Amino acid sequence: MPKVINPKYIIMIQRIAVFCGSNSGASPKYSHAASKLAKSMIKKNIELIYGGATVGLMKVLADEYLSAGKNITGIMPRFLKNKQIYQKGLTRNIPVSTMAERKQKLEELSDAFIAMPGGFGTLDESFQILTNGQLGMHQKPLGLLNVGGYFNGLLLFLDKMVEEKFLKHEYRNSIHVSPDPEELLELLESPLPQVNGKWL
Repeated sequence: MPKVINPKYIIMIQRIAVFCGSNSGASPKYSHAASKLAKSMIKKNIELIYGGATVGLMKVLADEYLSAGKNITGIMPRFLKNKQIYQKGLTRNIPVSTMAERKQKLEELSDAFIAMPGGFGTLDESFQILTNGQLGMHQKPLGLLNVGGYFNGLLLFLDKMVEEKFLKHEYRNSIHVSPDPEELLELLESPLPQVNGKWL
């Protein structure tokens, strides 16, 4: 039986996993948002957990943390590390064997999750977190940093899932959404919703 989420359970966030593109995107607004998110997290003394790469938006996040001398953990499969795209100088650099193991470690080490604009990998990581939360395997929130309306189409599709009764509205509404990093961090710290299990 899936766990029932306690509405009074307040998230104490010390570590956030950020899922984002290994590319920088078509507009500088994405890199700007990544930089602003990192600075907002640093201000709250939150450790960054991320994919460990030195490319795309991941590099922007890492650069801000390294410049500030703050704790940052990278988790990278060995086959990617061999491509020499891993970030040096991290507080912790955790090598893993597979992408599945990477996702497991990201989930295990983090108190909350933020998805920035990205591609297949970003969506894969985000939906695994949402699925595991729905099944009661954790009680950790996920937020979408909706830069320039990037996730608007996805949110409409989630609404369609609810309309067609493939997804409970409580799970749809448990996803925090904001274009502003500071507001999103505040939302992640709010009480988790009451949900009576996936199939009930």
